Amino acid sequence: MIAAWSRPSAMPRPLTLSSLPLFPLGTVLFPGGLLPLRVFEVRYLDMVRKCQQAGAPFGVVGLRNGSEVRQAGAPQEELHDVGTLASIDSLHSPQAGLLLLQASGTRRFRIQRRERLPGGLWVADVEQLPADTVVEVPEDLQRIPSALAQVLGQLRQRDAEAAATLPDPTPDQLADCGWVANRWCELLPVPLDLKQQLMALDNPLLRLELVGDVLDRTGIAP
Repeated sequence: MIAAWSRPSAMPRPLTLSSLPLFPLGTVLFPGGLLPLRVFEVRYLDMVRKCQQAGAPFGVVGLRNGSEVRQAGAPQEELHDVGTLASIDSLHSPQAGLLLLQASGTRRFRIQRRERLPGGLWVADVEQLPADTVVEVPEDLQRIPSALAQVLGQLRQRDAEAAATLPDPTPDQLADCGWVANRWCELLPVPLDLKQQLMALDNPLLRLELVGDVLDRTGIAP
């Protein structure tokens, strides 16, 4: 995987990554989110080990069509264009042919070119998208981070095992539109296509406003 930076004298360009290995999933990874994975397919076992050894990320992309696991007669895998880089936090193998890993979402990216290798692994040339600008949650949306803190606290109390993977938000995080919107997107039971659309939005305030609309319709955050 090769990182290409623009020349200092040139206009700034986004960082690009070549031959980024992809992990297509029926879920959406948001920047700042946690992703536990059970890896058992040959095409991913080797990829994950190589990424860990190199300290390199892999790309998580949502599936438009197809299955996470290759099956005879399954529809062709079709990928969304925008995904999120995943950095491996921990990795262990409880038995041969099985890896359990915990990854964290970092930067979003847009696929420029993709290719499926003979073994079934997808690789892509991608352009990293800008990180969310820190935008303070406006007064009229303060109910959204307040409700998030309450829900996260309740979930940690109910499930001690899940508490280890749930964030304990800081005041700065609860004041940040992008962070609050992303955590709600992970929790809300909304269609994956909607989560994908929200993740791909470049405007964190708009993302939070749309999350607020969902919360209003469901009555979660009065």
